[in-house]
Amino acid sequence: MMGGPSENPELWAFLESLHCGEFLSGTVTAIERFGVFVALDDGPDHPVFPGVGFISFAELSWQRFEAASDVVQVGQRVSCEFLQFDTWNLEARLSLRATQPDPFQVFADGAAVGQKLHGRVTKLAPFGAFVQVVDGIEGLVHLRELAWTPVETPSDAVQVGDEVTVVVTEIDRERRRLALSRRKGSSEHR
Repeated sequence: MMGGPSENPELWAFLESLHCGEFLSGTVTAIERFGVFVALDDGPDHPVFPGVGFISFAELSWQRFEAASDVVQVGQRVSCEFLQFDTWNLEARLSLRATQPDPFQVFADGAAVGQKLHGRVTKLAPFGAFVQVVDGIEGLVHLRELAWTPVETPSDAVQVGDEVTVVVTEIDRERRRLALSRRKGSSEHR
């Protein structure tokens, strides 16, 4: 714990003045294995960390990425949305992705259940296959929806890299999940 308001009065007062949803700009000062530190333009320095602002990996981007350096670089200027005052670490929790439109919601605006889409298989899991239908948007084709005849594993029906035609069966905006079917998209066995 960093101590209460008495030890870092300026920092404490700054953090308490922030409101959820407000935009803060600053400069990326460090990329650590647990997140990214940002020195805020209007904020005081932090007694311990390279910056008062902190972006967790989950809040960096809507897209999947391998390393934080694929999204931001040290020295880069960023504008972020303020999420909360972390009173334990005396830092401002920030979101970079909140400043960009969520591609899933954009996709959902234009998609409908029953719609046919063309996609590429990106990943196989025991329970089904993930198919990328547009850049950054993947849906799950459940094992039972992968083929007309029951298959035991997804690899009996598809391989990573396969181009497939699928039908949207469910769009869950809240959980940002897309369910797809290959059986309904196929013209065999009507």
